Amino acid sequence: MSSRKPNDRGQVFPLYAMVVVGMVFAALVFFVFGQAAVVRSDAQGAADAAALAAAREARDNLLPRLDLATLKPEEWRDVLDGKSFDTEGACGQAEHFARLNDAKGTCRRSLLSFTVEVTTDGTVGDSVVPGTQDMQAKAMAVAEVVPRCELGPVPAPSATPSPAPTPTGPPSPGPVVIKCKGGKTIRFDPLNPDPWSKLARSLFDVRLAG
Repeated sequence: MSSRKPNDRGQVFPLYAMVVVGMVFAALVFFVFGQAAVVRSDAQGAADAAALAAAREARDNLLPRLDLATLKPEEWRDVLDGKSFDTEGACGQAEHFARLNDAKGTCRRSLLSFTVEVTTDGTVGDSVVPGTQDMQAKAMAVAEVVPRCELGPVPAPSATPSPAPTPTGPPSPGPVVIKCKGGKTIRFDPLNPDPWSKLARSLFDVRLAG
């Protein structure tokens, strides 16, 4: 019977050690890629949240001094088309949400669309891959406010002469009928109006684009 020579065993050990080191290094590299994927996911989540926050802020606020109870039909059409939003604080809200998600954000608006770009505060961290300690993730998201309703039939003026206005002022406009997608009908009563922030959720969708 033959037996392995001592010098053969000595030659196998370095090879075994190299294989183990290689496997450990590969595992560390895979770990780094996993960490990078987590940071990128955090960046995209922060961008999505910030863009949606900007769109919701715009949708939930009308221009100052805009009184829905006194609007004429053509003015209601502008409201339902999204032309009467107060967008002053929308991008500020986006940047605020980015900070809440440990990121820095920039925001720009185009009509009813809000584009937000973010950079994470955190990095991939120290690793076997050089440069990861300073590697931040960037992401972009676009959110939009989508009108989903239109003005319903406007009642024709009565042929009967209206009574003279009382000393307290002219009468308020009658209820406004609004037709929405899905067959929903909204009747806005100027004498008993719902808050705009509540009404807006029925009149407009907010969603991520793309």
